[in-house]
Amino acid sequence: MAQDKIPHSILFCCDHNAIRSPMAEGMMKKFYGHTAYVQSAGVKNDMEIDGFAISVCEEIGITLSAHRSRSFDEMQEWGDDLGGFDLIVALSPASQRQALEMTRLFHLDIEYWPIMDPSGMAEGRDAKLALYRQTRDQIETRMIARFGPPTA
Repeated sequence: MAQDKIPHSILFCCDHNAIRSPMAEGMMKKFYGHTAYVQSAGVKNDMEIDGFAISVCEEIGITLSAHRSRSFDEMQEWGDDLGGFDLIVALSPASQRQALEMTRLFHLDIEYWPIMDPSGMAEGRDAKLALYRQTRDQIETRMIARFGPPTA
């Protein structure tokens, strides 16, 4: 049943491709296996993958340490055309605007999931980890509501 709800190709995007979209990409691959081609990108590529994002995803068996951040522009330079995706899931307002602008000539679905950016919101390791877990759990809740229970 969930297989019917999952598009063939999905792009998750956020501001920097360092926290939210890599989390979503990793979860999608873990939860649904090779059901869909899954990638992630950011409006900008000015940050590396966030260490707290790596930590909270490792807690649920998802490895992000090999992730390399990339922007929409780099995706296109490397041959991943945004118009080739069936679904783009924007996790921030800026990435939603950018995705809409870059795909206005294509027929594809763009969904906006308002996911909290946990960076810079707390002091101290434990408080930061708690916020990053909230972000991770928000993505997981939206993903399961959208695509059904994990199949992989």
